[in-house]
Amino acid sequence: METGLEDWIGGFAVTAGDGLDAFVAELNAQNDTFNAILASALADRLAEALAERMHERVRVELWGYAKDERLDNEGRIAEDYRGIRPAPGYPACPDHTEKRTLFDLLDAERIGIELTESFAMHPASSVSGLYFSHPESRYFQVGRIGADQVEDYARRKRRPLEEMERWLAPWLAYDPVRTAAPR
Repeated sequence: METGLEDWIGGFAVTAGDGLDAFVAELNAQNDTFNAILASALADRLAEALAERMHERVRVELWGYAKDERLDNEGRIAEDYRGIRPAPGYPACPDHTEKRTLFDLLDAERIGIELTESFAMHPASSVSGLYFSHPESRYFQVGRIGADQVEDYARRKRRPLEEMERWLAPWLAYDPVRTAAPR
């Protein structure tokens, strides 16, 4: 159905950089745990703030679908804006392996973010995900996933079933050791 509305999706990756990681390591080496925790928290908040600022720029300037948006800090915290920014590995898209797809599309390594073999980001104070502009976009949590769903997902991703069961283990509605999915 034609609605006349434009709909956008985009990817992003931002980082506070590895300078703060080095500073945190230095503090830890000095057994200054308190300041190491504070510096680490500051780096995490900086990366999140950058992701939020970029999301605002996308809404207001770059894509411009919310040109008249004027939110105060409380409005930003309450996410009183159009669109969402879900991230792989979180409840709305629990498969961490999708970070590889996103990083390949964005060439995220060029800004100094790397993925570990478990798909954690390094530097740790980094944020990546997707921007959805649709006015009805809402966050949701994926419920328990059945064996038939995991089998279908593994087939569509062209990945071994056992691998996908391992990545999706917290969301499985079955025990893959005791309940073999149809092959």
